[in-house]
Amino acid sequence: MRIISSFLALLAAFAMVVQPVAAQSILRDAETEALLRDMSAPLIEAAGLEPNNVDIILINDPSINAFVAGGQAVYIHTGLIGAADTANEVQGVIAHELGHITGGHINRYSEGISDATNISILSMILGAAAVLAGAGEAGMGILAAGQQAATGKFLAFSRVQESSADAAGAEYLSLAGITGKGSLEFFRKLQNQEFRYGRSQADEVTFGRTHPLSGDRIATLRETYIVDAAWDNPPDPDIQRRFERVKAKLYGYQAEAKRTLQYFPETRQDIPARYARAYAYHKSALVDQALEEAESLIAADPDDPYFLELKGQVLLESGRPIDALESLRKATQLTRNEPLIASMFGHALIATEDEANFAEAEKVLRAAVAKDRLNPFAWYQLGVVYAARGDMPRARLASAEQQVMSRQYELAIRSAQFAEVGLPVGSPDWIRAQDIGLQARAELEQLKDQR
Repeated sequence: MRIISSFLALLAAFAMVVQPVAAQSILRDAETEALLRDMSAPLIEAAGLEPNNVDIILINDPSINAFVAGGQAVYIHTGLIGAADTANEVQGVIAHELGHITGGHINRYSEGISDATNISILSMILGAAAVLAGAGEAGMGILAAGQQAATGKFLAFSRVQESSADAAGAEYLSLAGITGKGSLEFFRKLQNQEFRYGRSQADEVTFGRTHPLSGDRIATLRETYIVDAAWDNPPDPDIQRRFERVKAKLYGYQAEAKRTLQYFPETRQDIPARYARAYAYHKSALVDQALEEAESLIAADPDDPYFLELKGQVLLESGRPIDALESLRKATQLTRNEPLIASMFGHALIATEDEANFAEAEKVLRAAVAKDRLNPFAWYQLGVVYAARGDMPRARLASAEQQVMSRQYELAIRSAQFAEVGLPVGSPDWIRAQDIGLQARAELEQLKDQR
């Protein structure tokens, strides 16, 4: 029984790879999302997909990883951004993950699990028969061999999928006219990690791996890349410049302030360094220093919406919402109501506690959720505006939107029911309240089935 349980635990571990997002936090930032969209768009088109239908989602996790989890979405850990030296390296990873999407690999995981399970079940039957016949040791040997064979079958299936994604990724880089040099460099980083942690590159360890050996992947891909017409194409300098900004920004946001200031000392006056220090100072409640860095960035480019967003964020989160309005309003206008920036602007308008600003807040927040319905913060703020106006049905509808995205399904059902009663029958909002109720109930049923 332990042998079978062990194999099932292995399958459970692989199942976690398919749907791991619930246990991790999604990190949203307007500038980072814009960069990821722009650097992945040519690859998505090369893969025969529509860029607007593929999401590149950032996961707040320090490990070097990326994955797909069903649907048309690529998840990238912040640790991968931190480990990459160039945007081209990240593009190589995205191309590989797109290979998993176009290959339908997540949907085909059941094939690998089914084949492995069949082997395991057969070994159970044969082993049990041997035990019943009095050959206890032989029976246990059959069970152990069956487990090993089942595990090997599944891991081999996984390695084939990874090799297929490597090949597809190389094809998409080529079609997009993007060099594969970054892809190779990132695989070398992975190989160095394996050496660092003492993971053997010998052929005999291949059996126990989900991925092919990094050395083998590098050798295979290099043969493909060096003869490709895109091999000597220079990387996009604007994408690389933006990548360096975002990488520094994430470092300043995530790392301890002391480490950030050591890595980006005052002697460095380049934009990425000032960006990182601004976040470090803000995290340390050193408002004047954070504002000084933000102002220096704005002086370098007065119409950069992300510099203006930074200044507005520092002021707002330091308890000065009125002072934040000018910067956030301009950032919102420059980005044509980019949802995340508009949400912060709407929040600042509400935080002034001046009812004269509530009409503008409603307009801004409605524009934000129209562009990005999966924005729980914007829905929450919109609910605050409706409640302040005494429009409780729409306030509860906004709460229901926010609650269903936050997996608070029972609260979402109650909020949707309250909203439905108070809204005009047949109106779009009334229909939406019904839809949210149905969605929340379906999610609850699914959770019960899983338990």
